[in-house]
Amino acid sequence: MELKEELLKLKFIMFGGKGGVGKTSCASSAAIWAAENGRNTLIISTDPAHSLGDSLGLELPPGIPTPVDHIKNLTALEINPKANMADFKGLTNINPMEDLEMGGLDEMGMFGEIQELSSMNPPGIDEALAFGKILEFIETEHNFDLIVFDTAPTGHTLRFLSLPETLSGWIGKMLKLRVKLGNFLGVFKNFFKKEKSEKDNSMEVLERLNNSILNARDDLINPEITSFVIVMIPEEMAIAETGRLLNQLIKYNMSVSNMVINQIFPKKEELCDFCKNRRNMQEKHIKRIIEIFKDKMNKNIIQIPLFNDEVRKYGKLKELADYLIQ
Repeated sequence: MELKEELLKLKFIMFGGKGGVGKTSCASSAAIWAAENGRNTLIISTDPAHSLGDSLGLELPPGIPTPVDHIKNLTALEINPKANMADFKGLTNINPMEDLEMGGLDEMGMFGEIQELSSMNPPGIDEALAFGKILEFIETEHNFDLIVFDTAPTGHTLRFLSLPETLSGWIGKMLKLRVKLGNFLGVFKNFFKKEKSEKDNSMEVLERLNNSILNARDDLINPEITSFVIVMIPEEMAIAETGRLLNQLIKYNMSVSNMVINQIFPKKEELCDFCKNRRNMQEKHIKRIIEIFKDKMNKNIIQIPLFNDEVRKYGKLKELADYLIQ
């Protein structure tokens, strides 16, 4: 499926790749095009080092969905890893060993499991917040037709995509332990502050969260509603990293049908020697990129020229969108 068709039909599109290749510009341009073609669109930055607001040319209050001025149907959101820390305190501070009477646990065969769980490294707070926000929009009612994700550089993105499995496994262990200890683990109450009932309903909340995670994972790997767009530049290191990223996306069963080669030097006779050399180098890499990835991308490899000016704000992003859709 070509990118234009994806923007008109899918519910979730993720842009990712190596740092500095223009992911945010491409994601912003695609979101603008979708919004102006009738889709109520939300663009979310999951990168802790945000540049989405800079790309769009506006201030985005951390963690607050903000309508983009002068662009109908477009809302932008930068997830703030430091916001609402209390909501995710349990992800980093849970220790089942605290506040428990340890006598008899060893005889019950649970001491080793408690030690194992307490020594686990739960997901980082930034990934947890980012994934929590995705859960919010995937698993709850909202009025957006399309959600575009501007993801962080490759390593962070892969950790982010592995979170459904990581969180689900982690919560599964907690559920197993919780069944054995019954209502004894009151320490988990701080993890779910929204539950006000005096009755210990942590088991119910854990199960609901686990189900939401599994459902979200199903949505993210469903090619009927979700796709991943790889953005890269024609350089050796970018090719190598893109290969690793693509292999991991295939491992996670993510649908990847479009690739963007960005920042290509123009073909002009009057170019200086430096620019000609850069162009010649890029042409060799572009040929190699097409040979390596064309079958996996179904030949949907989009080539974007290097712009004379910085690609940011509406005018330049619209110009970039023309290349993306064309």
